[in-house]
Amino acid sequence: MNNSVSKSGSDGAVDHARAIAATEQWLEKAVIGLNLCPFAKAVHVKKQIRYVVSDATTPEELLEMLMNELQYLSDTPAEQVDTTMIIHPRVLNDFEEYNEFLDVADAALEDMGLDGELQVASFHPDYQFADTGRDDIGNYTNRSPYPTLHLLREESVERAVEAFPEAEAIFEKNIETMENLGHEGWNELFPQAKQ
Repeated sequence: MNNSVSKSGSDGAVDHARAIAATEQWLEKAVIGLNLCPFAKAVHVKKQIRYVVSDATTPEELLEMLMNELQYLSDTPAEQVDTTMIIHPRVLNDFEEYNEFLDVADAALEDMGLDGELQVASFHPDYQFADTGRDDIGNYTNRSPYPTLHLLREESVERAVEAFPEAEAIFEKNIETMENLGHEGWNELFPQAKQ
C-alpha cells in the first residue's frame, strides 16, 4: 500500500496511521462493502491507492499539498498509484468551506494543465447533497471519517465506466442502498460515527 505516514505532534496533529486506518476501514466497509463504488475494489486489492495525511491548517497549505499530489499522480505510472486520497483533518472541517474549496481545486487542475487528465472527487464527514436535509441518509454515500480530497485519473474513470453497464445508475442505486441500510445500519457499521 502506498502510504505517507508520520507520527502526530504535540500541536494537535492527527496521528497519520490512525487517520489512514480509519479511511481504509471506511473504504472497506462502506465504499466497497456496500458497493457504493463498483470501481474501488480493484484498486484497493491491487494496493494502487495512495493515502496521504495533511497537517495543513489553512486552505493555502492544503492547496500547496494538493498541487504537489496532483503532480505526483500525473508523473507516476497508474500501475503503481492509480488514485490518491488526501486526508486533511485540520482544515476545511466546515462543509460549506470545504465545498467552496473544490472550485479552487478545479482551478488548480486547469492552471497545472491537468484538467482532462485528473479530477478531484469529494468526501467529508458532514457531506450534504444540494436540496437534502443535513441528516438525510443519502448524504452518507459521501461521508468519510475525515475531510478527504480524492484524486482520480480520467482514463481510469472512463475505463471503469465502460466496464460497468449503466454507470449513470450508480448514484440512484447508492441512495436506495443507504435508505435500506438506514441510520441504524450505518451506526452498526461505524459505532463511533456521529449521527
